[in-house]
Amino acid sequence: MVRVCRNNKESVLAMVRKGKLDAAALSTSNLVDEIILSMNKHGVLDCLNAGIPDRRGHNKTVPFELIWASAIAAKMKIHSSLSDIPFAITDHRTLAKLGYSLYDPDGTYNGLMRESSLRFLIGKYTGYELVGAYRRIVQQQILPQLDVAPHIHIMDSTPLEVNLDNPNYELSAIGRNKHGEPTRGYTMLTVRGLYKDTGIIEEAVVVPMSCPEIEIARALMKVTKVLHDGDILINDRGFISRDIINLVKTTHKTDTYIPLRKNMDAYKYAVQIAKAANKWENHPNKKRIYQKIALVKNIGPMWQSDKPAEDVDMNACVVWDIKANNYFVFVSTDLSKSARAIVKTYELRPEIEEDYRQLKDFWNIEDFKSTKFSVIAFHIVCVLFGYLFFQLYTMLPEGQEFEAKSLPVALKNFIPQALGYIVLYVGFNFGIFTLVEIMRLYAECEDGIKPKIEEILGGV
Repeated sequence: MVRVCRNNKESVLAMVRKGKLDAAALSTSNLVDEIILSMNKHGVLDCLNAGIPDRRGHNKTVPFELIWASAIAAKMKIHSSLSDIPFAITDHRTLAKLGYSLYDPDGTYNGLMRESSLRFLIGKYTGYELVGAYRRIVQQQILPQLDVAPHIHIMDSTPLEVNLDNPNYELSAIGRNKHGEPTRGYTMLTVRGLYKDTGIIEEAVVVPMSCPEIEIARALMKVTKVLHDGDILINDRGFISRDIINLVKTTHKTDTYIPLRKNMDAYKYAVQIAKAANKWENHPNKKRIYQKIALVKNIGPMWQSDKPAEDVDMNACVVWDIKANNYFVFVSTDLSKSARAIVKTYELRPEIEEDYRQLKDFWNIEDFKSTKFSVIAFHIVCVLFGYLFFQLYTMLPEGQEFEAKSLPVALKNFIPQALGYIVLYVGFNFGIFTLVEIMRLYAECEDGIKPKIEEILGGV
């Protein structure tokens, strides 16, 4: 049976001098544990502990923050099953830094907790409650804690697919994929905040796939706390809505950047005016050598809502693809921006698509091991926290060497090292000692006690 031990170095010293020593372990490094330690150092794990209520009743042998740290570490190590969580953090130094460590006196380590206990705990939360907790903790606690305030935000959505023929996935629904084929699952809508060279998923909503994305976006924009005066919101064509643009500008004082569809009057008008003026400039992206751009001002009246008097104005950047003889129109509610600025801002949008690619291809966010929505949401939220932890880590001094790298690349390049520390266990306490401290302790002990120390240290 596993003991959850507390860090009490002085108690361990006293007991070893009396000839009592249960076990010893050598500390080594790995990148995921380094990230978990960094989040603990900067108070991020405390944010999780404070932001999610502990509903375990009286069975609280394992600290609540250790459960969450293990669950998130499991996702960072690409373990999807609940049965993997108890084994996600086994490095003694990491657990010690979190204030706890593990010792199995029977020699049959079976993890921090039972999988059935985890399922019982997760069942005390609704899936929507867990996803809501992610948004609240990120926005109200983690980002302020680290003084991170993104001013450019990208909204998009992606399907999270399950087996089409299995209707047992709770709250799943049938929709259509990008090829028009039927699929089953959920829609995850996110808002990605850009901060320096890093992207942070600051909003996340998970709903049945049958829910119209535009309605999800409209509801989220009414209540979001991530938009502030002077911010920028970049949207895909899927979120074309005059009402949402008006709402974002008037309520949040945030400017929207979005492409228009070819069947829209505003698109046709902007292209017509740009052609007539014939004042084309080179595209700011040097890779687009066959494209020209032009600014068309005040096209707002060409795109009206049900309440035209409340419509905000907008300017357009018309992009002319000379080689294909095709036109694209991008609009912004910031009337001070040039055509060049409008198109350069919109070209930041593909970054969120890279988020989705990584979350699916590497992080296995769609690898659901249960049909219960609460367990599905728990998996999604832990993946999002893991992704967030790595992004934050690259912004901190200890993780700067991995800036602009993905976790798979970082893991590939990380070289584990022995750290020169030994953990000693006595009863329900442990202590971390340097090799020099171990030598001094050994020298101080009576001759009759030294063989006991030699026996246990010999197995390290």
